[in-house]
Amino acid sequence: MRPSDIPGKLPGAGLGLGALAWGASTELNYALAPRQCLTPWPMIPIFALILALIAAAGIWVSVEAWRQHRPLPSPDRPEAGVPEKLLAGIGVLAGVLFAVIILLQGTAGFFLNGCE
Repeated sequence: MRPSDIPGKLPGAGLGLGALAWGASTELNYALAPRQCLTPWPMIPIFALILALIAAAGIWVSVEAWRQHRPLPSPDRPEAGVPEKLLAGIGVLAGVLFAVIILLQGTAGFFLNGCE
């Protein structure tokens, strides 16, 4: 299998990885908030950046799936009803939304240190 074949198999990767990263970010924010007060370095923004990069990886896979040029199948074929391009577009947009939300939640760690 060539690396260029992988993105076509996962057009909704931005949606899946973005949601997974956002869920992990939310759980980490709650788990690390009491510990944030005890450490001198900002844990929550660092983890938010890492998880936003994971969401960005899903966006990249969805963008690559969107860019693949495949001929449209004839309407009588079973694969004619597979909306891969639509799913790739939703994956890109949802992935961007999840990455922005993760970064916005992470910026709170710069202003709130957990000791409030």
